[in-house]
Amino acid sequence: MTVMQGPFQLKQGGYGIAVRNPVYLDQKDGQETFWGFTIVIIRVPDIFADSVKALSDFGYQYQLSKTVSPWEMSYEYVYGSGKKLTNPVSYVFDMGGNQWKLEVMPEHGWYNIYLYEILIGGTLIVLLLTGLTRTLLNLDEHRKKFKKLAVTDPLTGIYNRHGFDELVERYLKQNTENHCVGVLLDIDDFKSVNDMYGHASGDRALQILAESMKKFFPEKAVLGRNGGDEFCIFLPDCTCGEVKEQMEQFTKLVRTFPYESEQEKFSISLGYAEYPRDAETLEQLMHCADTALYEVKLRGKQGCMEYREGLRLEIRTQLGFVLKDVSENLPGAFIIYRADHETDEILFANREMIRLTGCRTMDDLLAYTDRSFRNLILEEERDAVEQSIWQQINAGHANDYVYFHLVKADETSLPVLDHGRIVESGRYGKIFYVLLMDQKSMKWHYGEKY
Repeated sequence: MTVMQGPFQLKQGGYGIAVRNPVYLDQKDGQETFWGFTIVIIRVPDIFADSVKALSDFGYQYQLSKTVSPWEMSYEYVYGSGKKLTNPVSYVFDMGGNQWKLEVMPEHGWYNIYLYEILIGGTLIVLLLTGLTRTLLNLDEHRKKFKKLAVTDPLTGIYNRHGFDELVERYLKQNTENHCVGVLLDIDDFKSVNDMYGHASGDRALQILAESMKKFFPEKAVLGRNGGDEFCIFLPDCTCGEVKEQMEQFTKLVRTFPYESEQEKFSISLGYAEYPRDAETLEQLMHCADTALYEVKLRGKQGCMEYREGLRLEIRTQLGFVLKDVSENLPGAFIIYRADHETDEILFANREMIRLTGCRTMDDLLAYTDRSFRNLILEEERDAVEQSIWQQINAGHANDYVYFHLVKADETSLPVLDHGRIVESGRYGKIFYVLLMDQKSMKWHYGEKY
């Protein structure tokens, strides 16, 4: 039920009427569920100012009233010419779930009134009612726009999870025999993008990915964002075999986002499955695609895979265990930085590394070191430490070992053992994985053996 409330005084001055419209969304079972309200404030008398001004210009007194609510018959004053009406003519009409009443009379009463004045008054009343009706139509258009917003992701402009599910479920009900493909994809190491470049850059990466989806896939494809960096695609009337090359091409596209006048690359991982071969419902279909996606993650990311029977359904749980426990619960401080003679930018540090340096957060660590691993080394030891590391690497060793004093945020130093390994990253080139151990702690535990 649409409800009109008011008029009431507005904080910015004048009076207004609130029009509240409930919005319902279609569900999988054909029913509707309540989503929320759209509320529009109409300024009084702005909405019918032209009509009432014309009434005044032609010498008519008037008063507009409406019922207090759709379930009450008592009227409340909305707007009028300000003078008391005697024997007015009343016009009652329904609008917005309420009953409205317009009362009109000539300024000098009904005596000596000419026919043409009555006709003019009637015309003005029609104009007034037309203006109110037009307002109602505009409110209905706004309601349609708000419903569209309810199923659209505001950041990327594609469907949100609810909108995606609603549209695809409707298609599957009407086309139970058609072969279709469900796709799940996400940005590799998206958390690192947010941590290193900021959430604004992360949002831009999400927008760029959504834009590439719109350009790459046909118009009949349904595109959605589940939340975070996870996206979904539904391709009707096709099989996995038919879209395999398309999936591989889309995954391999070079994608970048702008950051401080540079273009930073990012990659995606993608899994896909086929209906009704792999699943009987949309939920099952996307679960199969999800399983294939996380198989890609365990194999090194930046790739795509078709779901096949036998893939481990517990992969997501396993992957979550790996990412959380390995990065945060290593027996020591762990840090990753670029293995480059020109730049040794810090890319990652676990909680123990952040704690060891005396910082509270990753942002604190990056600010304190100016993103450079070199700045963690006592100044008088820096050249010797770097020389030792590169000598070991150039001699063909994948691993290196070196002692130095770690400079903490409070400017004190701590003797540590640096155990590093150089690896090749598809995204960053050569990088160092480094485990730092507190020498004092090790001596306390192992004594002379250490």
